[in-house]
Amino acid sequence: MPAKAMMVAGTASHVGKSWMATAICRHLRRRGLRVAPFKAQNMSLNSYPCANGGEIGRAQVAQAEACGLAPLTDMNPILLKPTSDQGGQIVLNGKVWKNLSAADYYTHYDFLLEQVLAAFHRLAAEFEFIVMEGAGSVVEINLRNRDLVNLPLASRLQAPVLLVADIDRGGVFASVVGTMALLEGEEKTLLRSFAINRLRGDLALFNGGARMIEERAGRPCLGVFPFASDIALDAEDSVSLDVSLDDAPTALPKSNGLNICIVRLPHMSNFTDFRLLPDAEYVTQPAARPPDCIILPGSKNTIEDLLWLRRQGLDRWILEQHAAGAAVWGICGGYQMLGKTIHDPHGMESRVSEVQGLGLLPVKTTLLSEKTTRAVTARTFGSLATFGAYEIHMGETTPPAGDSPFAWIGGRGEGFREDGVIGTYLHGALESPDLLGELLTDLARKRGKPAPTLPEARPKDADYDRLADWFEQHADLARFEELYLS
Repeated sequence: MPAKAMMVAGTASHVGKSWMATAICRHLRRRGLRVAPFKAQNMSLNSYPCANGGEIGRAQVAQAEACGLAPLTDMNPILLKPTSDQGGQIVLNGKVWKNLSAADYYTHYDFLLEQVLAAFHRLAAEFEFIVMEGAGSVVEINLRNRDLVNLPLASRLQAPVLLVADIDRGGVFASVVGTMALLEGEEKTLLRSFAINRLRGDLALFNGGARMIEERAGRPCLGVFPFASDIALDAEDSVSLDVSLDDAPTALPKSNGLNICIVRLPHMSNFTDFRLLPDAEYVTQPAARPPDCIILPGSKNTIEDLLWLRRQGLDRWILEQHAAGAAVWGICGGYQMLGKTIHDPHGMESRVSEVQGLGLLPVKTTLLSEKTTRAVTARTFGSLATFGAYEIHMGETTPPAGDSPFAWIGGRGEGFREDGVIGTYLHGALESPDLLGELLTDLARKRGKPAPTLPEARPKDADYDRLADWFEQHADLARFEELYLS
């Protein structure tokens, strides 16, 4: 029997669609249903490799984990990875398909729709229920005839829709009522209810407001949900850095004493590498306070971001701070920037075929046409402890003979470590409390500072359960059953 489905849509981007969809995934799993997530088209530089090969958006990975599943490429068949304001790399069914401008992308609508529907139906054949997630606003009326991910898709699949609105950003009355006013035809029937998300303070104070929206929108309120800063989920994209740093659960104590700067590159990718470093300062220009450590993160466009680094004067600052004793760590694209040269013979990222790196590591990088996407288990240079990590990169970085690797994967050395500089392709390495503790303790010793006290890591499963508790406490579960499950 084909799976039932529902869609979690939003009044705008970053209103909590992924959060709500993850909560519902966990809630349904706790009810005993075989449930899977699905987002037809995602735009994010925060991705993760699947066991069946390929990469998908990190939000769908979290949703899969909440369902008790390993992520599959069918859960996010189209992943858009911007490389400029005008276009980006298209990852289709987990693999790089094309680099397209936004205008050219829509000329492939019919083909892409076929791929989306095929991926959905493969999931629907294996599971009892599919929790779909929309993108941006559910009523982008200028895109209605070429929308792959919102109400047109819900209409094709006859999936009832839950509308999520964020009261914390303001304008919640206009956003919900205005969305309802823009619906057409069958869309009005499919959008069954709305949820008010991220309310700070006494929830009861908004009871009258919820009733006012119900009267004007003609739809029931599924629930008013509080802002929950004590639940940690991997974010979909770096927009969350702008709005949630102050509310992030603290993984390291504020008194750790180390000043860590993370360069916020224009095309920064996989910023979840730093979720255990909430006290780190994100910089786009030289910081006023001397850092103990500078981290260059991953990048979707390493060459262009390296050129930006130079325009900002950050290259000189990094070299000066390293000469003064600061550590410099580079992950993926950041690792490539630390080397001698980056060569792009196929024009994969830039019209510039070769650039000089920062020269802090004796390595050279060549960008290739094939992308490496894999999850690995590694151990560090300093201990036998192992950690999980993953690689998503299009470059091959060659160290000199007799290198000093950052880590070992089986019998193979990975990355490079030399004179306070670390380079690695291993995303997720700094998400290991053991490895991060090892690195920070060594850094503190060299800087003459007390070793930081690291907390015990909280399993992700605990947060998924807390999220389901949040949903079950504040949703009208009888109404949810009637509108979306019956």
